[in-house]
Amino acid sequence: MSPVDLVGAILGFVFTLLVFSYILGDNPLFRLTVHIFIGVAAGYAAIMTIDNVLLPRLLLPLFRGSRDERLLALAPLVLGGLLLTKISPKLTRWGNVPLAYLVGVGAAAAIGGAVSGTLIPQVMASINLFDLQTLSSAEQTVGMRIINSSIILIGTIATLAYFHFGSLGRTGQPSTWQRMADGFGQVGQVFIAIIFGFLFAGVYSAAMLALIERLFFLVDVVKSLLLPLIAGA
Repeated sequence: MSPVDLVGAILGFVFTLLVFSYILGDNPLFRLTVHIFIGVAAGYAAIMTIDNVLLPRLLLPLFRGSRDERLLALAPLVLGGLLLTKISPKLTRWGNVPLAYLVGVGAAAAIGGAVSGTLIPQVMASINLFDLQTLSSAEQTVGMRIINSSIILIGTIATLAYFHFGSLGRTGQPSTWQRMADGFGQVGQVFIAIIFGFLFAGVYSAAMLALIERLFFLVDVVKSLLLPLIAGA
């Protein structure tokens, strides 16, 4: 093991033990480790932002780019400067312009991603489930394919119905459509609960795998440090 690897292994060993010290309760050593991790993550994010965003997309076009590139780089420079005015209470209103731009772009990206990346593929997948021409002989029978496809389709519709929001009619009573949506929403709750159960099981399994990996790491570090001492003795 090289000196660099040895130092890295020792630091990883110490920080792993400090994180595990939370089992005994919140303590200054655990808080120190968390602060170090947050500081390292923030420093890494800052370096990546400077290296991948600010330098190639802002500073280099301003100093070395063509006239069109310089004009194009002025827009994020001005918006970024206006965003810094949020620090001052007197100039905070000027920071609303870049904030509105960021919120608008973020909302558009979120809605577009939800429609094109989730809703449309989910609809197409639900439709393709009933395409019996894609059924392979080794996969399952036609009846089982239809049953499974129907369950998935009902689960999709019921889950979407759970997030339906409607208003009462003129008589103050829910309409027939709203009663149907509420009924499907009750079924959707069951599917959502099942999905959350699977997600929790996945998170728990990932946490257990991470714990096992850290325990093996501790054992390997102890072996790598003690075996040379034992062999030398």
